Amino acid sequence: MIVRSRAPLRLGLAGGGTDVSPYCDEYGGCVLNVTIDRYAYCTIEPSDDGRVTFEAKDRRESVSFPAVPELDLSGPLPLHRGLYNRIMRDFCPGRTLSFRMTTYSDAPAGCGLGSSSTMMVAMLRAYVEWLRLPLDEYDMADLACRVERGDLHLSGGMQDQYAATFGGLNFMEFGGPSQVVVNPLRVRKWIRNELENSLVLYYTGTSRDSAAIIDEQIRNTRQGNARTLEGMHELKRSAREMKRAILQGDFEGVTACLNAGWEAKKKTSAVVSNPALDAVYDLAMSHGGRAAKISGAGGGGFMMVLCDPKQRCELVDCLRTTSGSVMLTSFTEKGAQAWTLYH
Repeated sequence: MIVRSRAPLRLGLAGGGTDVSPYCDEYGGCVLNVTIDRYAYCTIEPSDDGRVTFEAKDRRESVSFPAVPELDLSGPLPLHRGLYNRIMRDFCPGRTLSFRMTTYSDAPAGCGLGSSSTMMVAMLRAYVEWLRLPLDEYDMADLACRVERGDLHLSGGMQDQYAATFGGLNFMEFGGPSQVVVNPLRVRKWIRNELENSLVLYYTGTSRDSAAIIDEQIRNTRQGNARTLEGMHELKRSAREMKRAILQGDFEGVTACLNAGWEAKKKTSAVVSNPALDAVYDLAMSHGGRAAKISGAGGGGFMMVLCDPKQRCELVDCLRTTSGSVMLTSFTEKGAQAWTLYH
């Protein structure tokens, strides 16, 4: 028997950062995001050798342990270890599991597409398929959040886990842990097509430490930093306004919201942008771009650029002259999926 799964990566269109505690706990957060046709993948192959083996192909890391109830969280592949520990504790007490897990992602860690949390969801979805765990989408996303934020103490928000689990174009509302509502948006096909054809993804070629940026935002929020709070409130407003603009096919409004969101994001931390990102932004705007922002915490990773579809070719050609790379993508409807192969 072989169990496989995949979970889609996401683009943060508006509101990212307001899903991070303590801001969402105190003020409530909302995020608009959409999943794309890039994925994190997982394969589980049960074995009878009495060992647990994790291999991350894209990271070129592999570890193997005796099949014990709890693994040491230090060392390589902490996401794999942390999820294994939670699965054993919550669903397999008194049992042993022997298997090989192989993972890889279409995007590098720290790229701003939610790759780490999407990998967590892909692995969890494989466990759910293999062990027939009684978890629905909300349960899976919540458990993924608890492992990352609680068990592993990794800084970040909650939108990535819910996007990867549910899939599609969603407006998400956050009131704190386990207080999340995912609202799928019923967007007319022509609007989705126009948005897809207006979008160019530019990978800056550098990943970034999102935790450092998020930690600064958390500190600023706890300290009541006026500039950070103003930026967070503006991000939340831009998410609500972009939801309206997309549903109504108001692309001038979508453009304004994306630009406003980027300006608001830069208020939340001094390291969200930098001269290199500013230079790419200016280059894109001078070659057909109408709006742009970094997807994710900032500091690097992927920049989303909106343009007139007639000018997309010019924009792509221009961006390809730089040290980064261009990716054209499509939106997806489905969230994490899993299937079983029987020999």
